[in-house]
Amino acid sequence: MRKLIVHEFMSLDGVVQAPGGKDEDRDGGFAHGGWTRPYWHDDIGAAFFQAMQTVDSFLLGRRTYEIHAGAFEPMAPGDPFGDLMNAPKKYVVSRTLKAPLWRNTTIIRDNPVEAVRSLKAQPGKDIMSDGSSQLIPVLLQHDLIDELHLTLYPLTLGGGKRILPQGLNRSFRLLSAKPYPTGVVGLHYARQES
Repeated sequence: MRKLIVHEFMSLDGVVQAPGGKDEDRDGGFAHGGWTRPYWHDDIGAAFFQAMQTVDSFLLGRRTYEIHAGAFEPMAPGDPFGDLMNAPKKYVVSRTLKAPLWRNTTIIRDNPVEAVRSLKAQPGKDIMSDGSSQLIPVLLQHDLIDELHLTLYPLTLGGGKRILPQGLNRSFRLLSAKPYPTGVVGLHYARQES
């Protein structure tokens, strides 16, 4: 069975956001966009490239999918990051997306939990998810996530989007911890079998 891996950039108080700019995601009046940038180190990017080596598919919520599609679809072939992000199949969970915005996309409109179970049972390499602050909690609650790659930043934000739902009781075992020179720590966990 394929693994579903979640990769998140996370503050100490559990807020998640991609390493974008200050206006990347202002939902709910969030005023701290771009908070990851002062802590960037090339080793963080290298770790993401390494994690992607076992992946052939993305599973994303609509909002994250639209942000990714806007950033990566226009990249010309030969751009290392564009090639990395454009090559995998994409699965987007959405009831409102009219048509794919990114190459090689399948839209999941109904029963995402069963669709993800079916996707994991298909032949292939691992499936990666990131962002997707509405989708990830549902997948966690249904015990569909096999690994967490958390890039933990040394700050608190006091509010913002989170992926760890209230009341979730799951155990994970630490596979690796990698400190970076900027104070960020890469944490890799696997779901603890019950």
